[in-house]
Amino acid sequence: MMRPDCVKGEMHMKRKRDQLRKIEFVRGFTKHAAGSVLVKWGGTWVLCTASVEDKVPPFLKGSGRGWVTAEYSMLPSSTCGGRKERDIKRLRQDARSTEIQRLIGRSLRAAVDMAKLGERQITIDCDVLQADGGTRCASITGGMVALEDAVGKLLEAGTIDENPIVHRVAAVSVGICDGRPTLDLDYEHDSTAEVDLNVVMTDDGRYVELQGTAEHNPFTEKALDALRALSRKGLKRIFALMGRND
Repeated sequence: MMRPDCVKGEMHMKRKRDQLRKIEFVRGFTKHAAGSVLVKWGGTWVLCTASVEDKVPPFLKGSGRGWVTAEYSMLPSSTCGGRKERDIKRLRQDARSTEIQRLIGRSLRAAVDMAKLGERQITIDCDVLQADGGTRCASITGGMVALEDAVGKLLEAGTIDENPIVHRVAAVSVGICDGRPTLDLDYEHDSTAEVDLNVVMTDDGRYVELQGTAEHNPFTEKALDALRALSRKGLKRIFALMGRND
């Protein structure tokens, strides 16, 4: 029997080019993490958890500043292409996962005033349970929600005096598919897109990172402007879906 996430062309054909997939944030999904959220983003599901430790990397010791970092992994049965081997079996992380977790960390650090966090580290773990395109965007956005909840607990406990989160960040993918700008690429769109662009942005409209690639032919500035405008439309809706902002 074919798994639901392997069915081609069924879900995204019902979606308009400027429409997001259904997105849901299930907060408090796990019991022990300082912050946790299950992100259901169309057929992509990512569990994001936040852990707080009273330590920082060596280069920050004695600085009074904190740190936010991230780890990313795809579980063995998260894709329809057969079982994905765990990194531990190869004794190293694959290059794609390394690149994505660095992106998640950079993106979330852009949301935080490290001096207000104090000398402690928050690690965001992003585990992909099911993949149908856009796992890095779901991880960044879900990681932001988990980070907010962890910081909320630090404030409630009186561990920190001021909220170190200065703004939210979120991410979305856009691309040129069949010659037309398309929002929020699922796997089928992503695998056939002529242009693929991931956009990470703050809730006040500033860019944290743009990752864009022409898969076949170079694209024009006009196409880039259209994609950026479409991403802004999608991100405005995503920020609203993220819920409370204490």
